[in-house]
Amino acid sequence: MRKIVSLMHMSLDGFAASLQGELNWIRHDDEVFNYVDGFIRESDTGLYGPKTFEMMESYWPGVLNNPEATGHHLQHAKWYEQADKIVFSQKLKTLENQKAKLVPQILTSELKELKNKPGKNLMIFGSPGLVQSFVQLDLIDEFIININPVILGTGIPLFKNISKKVDLQLLKSTRFECGVLGCHYEVRPA
Repeated sequence: MRKIVSLMHMSLDGFAASLQGELNWIRHDDEVFNYVDGFIRESDTGLYGPKTFEMMESYWPGVLNNPEATGHHLQHAKWYEQADKIVFSQKLKTLENQKAKLVPQILTSELKELKNKPGKNLMIFGSPGLVQSFVQLDLIDEFIININPVILGTGIPLFKNISKKVDLQLLKSTRFECGVLGCHYEVRPA
């Protein structure tokens, strides 16, 4: 069965972005990219909130036309082009990307049905609001959380308005030279 995996960069104090949605505090290097790419290769569908999807659409398709693109950027752009994309939004009315499907509301039954279809994992990229909704509905199977060595003080929290306990099992932690700590958790059955 396919899994729904959340991939998120987080500050030490639990924020997924600044209040303005900025991500310039995230530390990236080849070691972190290679780690993340390992999980992305195990998925064939991206799940996005509207802001994250618009950010992705404004960047990744253009990488394929950039003759200077190499390494991780080119590899992820190719994955992004081929992957199915599901965008959860009540505000957006249409999507230009032919591989993207607009879903106005989260339907647990449809997502569970999708998990039972053949294919690789479904990965939520960023999208803290979507992650919060999925946690409330018991839809996330694994969390990949890259904890960055920074305290933002304020921002958009990764976990907000979660009304129940979620037990996790740490599968692996990886320390990177840039100071990021990669944590791979599995959700324990209730």
